[in-house]
Amino acid sequence: MSVHPTAQELRVKNPQAPRAGFLNQVALITWRNLVTISRTPSALLPPLVISIFFLVIYESTLGKAAGFIPSLSGNSYLGFILPLSIVSSSLSGSGIAAQNLVRDIESGYFDKLLLTPVSRAALLLGPILAGALILGIQASIVVAFALVLGLESATGLAGLLVVVGLAILLGTGFAGFTVSAALGSGNAAATQGASFLFFPLTFLTASFVPLELLSGWLKAAAKLNPITYVLEAMRSVLNSGWDSTLMWQGILACLLLGSAMYALAVFALRVRTRRS
Repeated sequence: MSVHPTAQELRVKNPQAPRAGFLNQVALITWRNLVTISRTPSALLPPLVISIFFLVIYESTLGKAAGFIPSLSGNSYLGFILPLSIVSSSLSGSGIAAQNLVRDIESGYFDKLLLTPVSRAALLLGPILAGALILGIQASIVVAFALVLGLESATGLAGLLVVVGLAILLGTGFAGFTVSAALGSGNAAATQGASFLFFPLTFLTASFVPLELLSGWLKAAAKLNPITYVLEAMRSVLNSGWDSTLMWQGILACLLLGSAMYALAVFALRVRTRRS
């Protein structure tokens, strides 16, 4: 009876066997996750519907109140509240790619991948980048719907692209956290529930009024919240124009959050491999 050798055994027998480069590995794993996600489009609809629903509600109920808010006088409330809807969509949909990882863990496919020469970093970055790209697509759809509602970007198309780009950067942090949860629990329900742990952060920030109008402990919490700086950067390009300080603060906040969540995913992977 013949037994098929593992990729690791083949590597030992033939150390000169070709191995895909790191970037190719990341690209292939990311593509696999995107293809898997595309086969279940129903999973993408709830975050979109929720974000668009709240965008319409916020604009309908608070849109005319923008004239009474000092920092928003003359600016569009739609441009102010749109970033919050995008962040909400990112939070709601951040667990989509991680669910693929859970299925791979439950089926044993992920353990087989660990036996191959595939880079551990690629195994983590694949689902994280896939999740971030999906969130970018969702953000684009929400932005397009806001344009239908009458959104006018102060920086034109370039500003809209920056908003989507910031959503993708922020999505890497959210996706990294849910990937950590998937590796730590190996359970679909626990992974889905983990994505909701970030929701309080959207309310501990300048959600409905500018940051300078907050006071007390809420203002202190908002200044420590990385989402605050992402919202401020998005709002500036939509309503005010280019502000390099706010832009770099938003990018830095995304990078810090993404790096911290990737480090958490690395730790979760090490814990899982030790248990195996």
